[in-house]
Amino acid sequence: MDKNEVIERILAGFNPSACGLPEDFILTKLTGAKGCGCKILLQLLENFNETKVVDNDEIGIGLDSCVVPLRHDGFKLVQTTDFFYPLVDDPYLMGRITVANVLSDLYAMGVTECDNMLMLLGVAADLDGKQRDVVIGQFIKGFKDAACCAGTKVRGGQTVKCPWLLLGGVGSAVVADSELRRVDAAQPGDVLLLTKPIGGQVAVNSYEWLKKKTGRVEELGLDEKRIVRAFQQVSEQMCRLNRNAARLLHTHNAHASTDVTGFGLLGHADNLARAQQKPVCFVIDNLPIIEYMDEIARKMPSGNGFNLFSGTSAETSGGLLIALKQEDAQNYIRDIAELDGFPAWIVGRVEEAMDGVCKAVIHKDFSVQTIPSRIHSG
Repeated sequence: MDKNEVIERILAGFNPSACGLPEDFILTKLTGAKGCGCKILLQLLENFNETKVVDNDEIGIGLDSCVVPLRHDGFKLVQTTDFFYPLVDDPYLMGRITVANVLSDLYAMGVTECDNMLMLLGVAADLDGKQRDVVIGQFIKGFKDAACCAGTKVRGGQTVKCPWLLLGGVGSAVVADSELRRVDAAQPGDVLLLTKPIGGQVAVNSYEWLKKKTGRVEELGLDEKRIVRAFQQVSEQMCRLNRNAARLLHTHNAHASTDVTGFGLLGHADNLARAQQKPVCFVIDNLPIIEYMDEIARKMPSGNGFNLFSGTSAETSGGLLIALKQEDAQNYIRDIAELDGFPAWIVGRVEEAMDGVCKAVIHKDFSVQTIPSRIHSG
């Protein structure tokens, strides 16, 4: 299934009956959490006694993938794993989203070729035999199709039975030094670029309110058609690989990069800033947000629903956040639009950290850039 077929499937909506499932089947009922919003706190990683994530040629816990020097000169093993809960009802699309999310960690390091994938699957105990066969069969098909699009194969994995449906995988690549990008070379004067808009957590949850008829949509006076359109857009971008974005890290000499997932834009920006060699501050002053998600966030009691405007709203299979020179950023934006058919945005800048402490912040006078949906039938 190619990119256009995936978009057509998203726009058509999931029909459980067509797959042999009950008409009222809802995949997301098989969990109490959704997507990457269930990540553990970074502080728990302190149990590994990691004080620096970048150490010469080795990258350890704390960034996107571990980079391990091999005993063969000039080669490294780059490896990552991830798993999460379902956040769309179509198990085929969840298979594709899972691969895109797992491989995004490799892509954030500039690795564009994955040598092998493993599939991780926790089968929900509540599924009866027929439902299990349909759901798992569709998930595996989506997983394999997305791996094929990424130029890799699935050569194994592990399944277990558990209370919830868990979806994940492992991505591994053996690379030459030239295939990696340094992620710790951001410098004052760089700009920060983002390749997918934020607002995924708002889109997924508002669609859940609509689908499950919780009364929340009516309570907040929300527009149902706009909710559906935003959910379709976020479904597409979660399925979209960051592979072209990774290729352009090399083409345009990126100084640092990470992907934006469960800790949100600010969370991942801060983690990346702390890995830099120079004392820098990542200042985010522009938030590109999926259309209507900013309005929903403002209508919620806090005026900042899901912490969207404070930068910690979770994303699943989000875009790459990249530090690079201003002139290179403009060329990157041109090329990613040509390759993927979707835009990218400058969201901030890299400044010298006057106190010597590397960090990321959202500027008090940040702006919101509304990003309309770009997917359509045909």
